[in-house]
Amino acid sequence: MKMSGLDRLLLLLTSILSAYQVSVGIDGLEAPPIIAYTIAFGVLLVAALLLIILGFEVLDSPIVIIVSTVIPLSLSFGLVWEHLTPFRDPYLVFAIAGFAAIIVTRSFPMPGKLPVLVLAVIHGVAGLIIFLLPVILAVTGQAKPGFALVGIGGGLIGLGGLLLSFMKSGKPILSRGTILKILPGLLLVMTATYMAGFALQ
Repeated sequence: MKMSGLDRLLLLLTSILSAYQVSVGIDGLEAPPIIAYTIAFGVLLVAALLLIILGFEVLDSPIVIIVSTVIPLSLSFGLVWEHLTPFRDPYLVFAIAGFAAIIVTRSFPMPGKLPVLVLAVIHGVAGLIIFLLPVILAVTGQAKPGFALVGIGGGLIGLGGLLLSFMKSGKPILSRGTILKILPGLLLVMTATYMAGFALQ
């Protein structure tokens, strides 16, 4: 599928927002969440630029599934570190083990549905944390209402990663054409929403 001028514009705006977030960051946080958020937006920046330069064909690379896992794992780890102190170490172990499992199941032939199952579990856990935690904190008054936007943006990031991962695994949730059609806009909206949520917290 050929990339349109509008697609490239949306991806350019995504890369600009991601670059801003990487350079400016979020004030007043400890080093681990800052590193986690920087990695997530850095990967998003590189992904948007590669899509602009190489087109949708870059999504055919085997590394897409692995890269699309970095974003939700990094974002969810940053949120856990900030707001769920007792679970910092266990979630760090989960994130590292999960990422390693994705690499192994995508680098070597695996029987049956194991690669898809591993992918679904890792993305599912990270996505639920990104989506639910900010919303719960905002609703219960532990964070400002605007922080709920982080959950919405994070949920979209998880959705985008899941769509790409299952498309690459040969078991797409939607058709390839539909995914490629909505991907540039999805990337822009989720990036803007996530950044707005942090700005309004």
